[in-house]
Amino acid sequence: MAELSGKYLVGVYDDDDTVLHAVPKLRKAGVKIKEVYSPFPIHGLDEALGHPRTRIGIAAFMFGVTGCCAVLTLMIWTMGYDWPMIIGGKDPLSIPNYIPITFEGTVLFTAFGMVITFLISNGLGPGTHFHPRFDVRATDNKFIMAIEMSRNSMSEEEISRALKDSGAEEVNIKQF
Repeated sequence: MAELSGKYLVGVYDDDDTVLHAVPKLRKAGVKIKEVYSPFPIHGLDEALGHPRTRIGIAAFMFGVTGCCAVLTLMIWTMGYDWPMIIGGKDPLSIPNYIPITFEGTVLFTAFGMVITFLISNGLGPGTHFHPRFDVRATDNKFIMAIEMSRNSMSEEEISRALKDSGAEEVNIKQF
């Protein structure tokens, strides 16, 4: 998560539909929106903000492939070469016997890998303390739109008026 610094104009919205419809209007008017904070995910907001499609599925697939290969390698090596045992008259290198453990290992590697990826990509590792910087109500019942003033060529009054016209109940200035 990027560190915040500078002057921000913050619009507080009461409804998720209002903020979802306000984003394209403001972007069309030339306002560059830094981020929208909401207490729950809003379907279509990432497209409205212009965020690129996430590649998290590729990371999950790669963690799964890594887990599958690691578990299969471990079982084939230990049961087939290092300490071969005949259990129930079956061949030590019988791949169908390894399928349940391989599945569980794949899920385990994917789950741990995705948690680590999430923590790293959002800057939420050990030792970090997150608290809402714009408005505490964004974690409960309000929707916060943050607009960095240094990225916009419009004046503060014009952006403030555009926020009010798009349905914001409050417009505040925050300095970090």
